[in-house]
Amino acid sequence: MFRRAAAFLILTASAGAACAQPPDGANPSLHGWYESLKQPGTGASCCSIADCRPVDYRLAGDGYEAFLNAQWIRVPDDKVLRGIGNPTQRGVLCRSPSGIILCFVPASET
Repeated sequence: MFRRAAAFLILTASAGAACAQPPDGANPSLHGWYESLKQPGTGASCCSIADCRPVDYRLAGDGYEAFLNAQWIRVPDDKVLRGIGNPTQRGVLCRSPSGIILCFVPASET
């Protein structure tokens, strides 16, 4: 029983770590900026338990939609980080390993 529990914990931890890897071609100089992102209302990190990725996005109706996995997904308004400079020149979407949107940063307005 103990061995199964230990094996499960190890597999779970390694799966979470794999989900939190930066995408191919990521700019290492932006690491600190990604780590500085905090979930609205909680102050918890957007990227310690999530993947953050640059995404295409659009305004749709009264909010944002992000293009992810070949489809447009609605970004909950309470997940949008406003007034934060964004050095990626694209939208940035942070999701938990289970796919829950934690944060979204639109491109900086010029």
